[in-house]
Amino acid sequence: MQAGIILLVEDNHQDELLILRALGKVNLANQVEVVRDGQQALDYLFCEGEFSQRDCSKPLAVMLLDLNLPKVSGLEVLGRLRANQRTKLLPVVILTSSDEERDLVASYTGGANSFVRKPLDFKEFAETVAQLGIYWQAINKSVAVR
Repeated sequence: MQAGIILLVEDNHQDELLILRALGKVNLANQVEVVRDGQQALDYLFCEGEFSQRDCSKPLAVMLLDLNLPKVSGLEVLGRLRANQRTKLLPVVILTSSDEERDLVASYTGGANSFVRKPLDFKEFAETVAQLGIYWQAINKSVAVR
């Protein structure tokens, strides 16, 4: 069985590099695609705009979604993918620096599968991301979203 794509939606370049490094260290077979704002995330998910030529038949395994994104917020991205029949079952992990209760509640209300606050400590952040990768790819069972 082919591993699904991990879609990382992250506008902070340092966090992006750390996340990619942490996922690489746990040797997941997944391809990781990175988009840097909410509009790119929507275009990727729905094969529109700059991603209109993307092979939409490749399964997505999980999306790691930041909340504070340029152009379109993470919560709006979440709402749009949950409203679409094709993407409504895609596992979504909110990976954010927000410590606000309203963001936690809004994320779960909007259909997030998990809410993880980015640890401030570099090593703890890397370990958290590695654990997320292992859980969502090796332990959790989900429906392949195409």
